[in-house]
Amino acid sequence: MMDELELLKKDWQKKEEHHPKLSFDEIYRMIKKKSSSTVKWIFYISIIEFVFWAVLNLISYSKESLELEKTWHIYEITTTLTIINYIVLIYFIYKFYSNYKLISLTESSRKLMKTILNVKRTVSQYVWFNIGIFVAYLIVSLYGNLNYGASSEQIKVAASQAGNETLFWVMLFGMVLVAITIVLILIWFFYKLLYGILLKRLRKNYNELKKLEV
Repeated sequence: MMDELELLKKDWQKKEEHHPKLSFDEIYRMIKKKSSSTVKWIFYISIIEFVFWAVLNLISYSKESLELEKTWHIYEITTTLTIINYIVLIYFIYKFYSNYKLISLTESSRKLMKTILNVKRTVSQYVWFNIGIFVAYLIVSLYGNLNYGASSEQIKVAASQAGNETLFWVMLFGMVLVAITIVLILIWFFYKLLYGILLKRLRKNYNELKKLEV
C-alpha cells in the first residue's frame, strides 16, 4: 500500500514538473494581450462601420433628395444632424484608439481593469448614440413628410373626415411608434451581435483580473 502511495506521489510530482503553474505576471500579460486584441477589433469595426455609412450616404445623395429635404423644410436640420453625427463618430473612433493604446502601455492590473470598464462604457455610449441619431433622423423625416410631403394634404383630409380627428392622429402615431420600435429593436440586435461577442471577451478578462487581485 505504501509503495503504491509513493508511486502516486512521484507520478504527481512529474506532472507538476511538466505543467508548472503560471506566475501572476505571466497570467497578467496573457490577459493584457487578449484585451488589447479585442479592443483593436472594436476600433477596426468602428472604422469599417463609419466608412460604410459614409459611402452609403454619398451613393444615396442626389439633387432629388436635396430638393425633397428643402421641400419638406428639413434641409437645415438634417444637415446639422449629419455634421453632429460625423463629429461624434470620429470622437468615438478616437476614443477606441486611445483605449487600445492605453491597454497596450498599461503595466498595472488595476489600471487594466479600469481601462476595460472604460471601453465597455464607451461602446455602450457609441451604440446608444447611433440609435439616438437614427431616431432623430426618423422623427425629422416623418415631420417633414406629414406636414409638407406629397400625401400630407390627403392625410389631413382623411383625418378631418374620420369623424374623430383626435382618434385618427392617435392611431396614426401609434402605428408609426410601433414601426419605429421594431426598427430600433432590429438595430439594437445588430449592435448586440456586432459588439456583444467582443464585450463578452472583455468581461471575461475583467473577471480573471479581479481574481488575480484577490
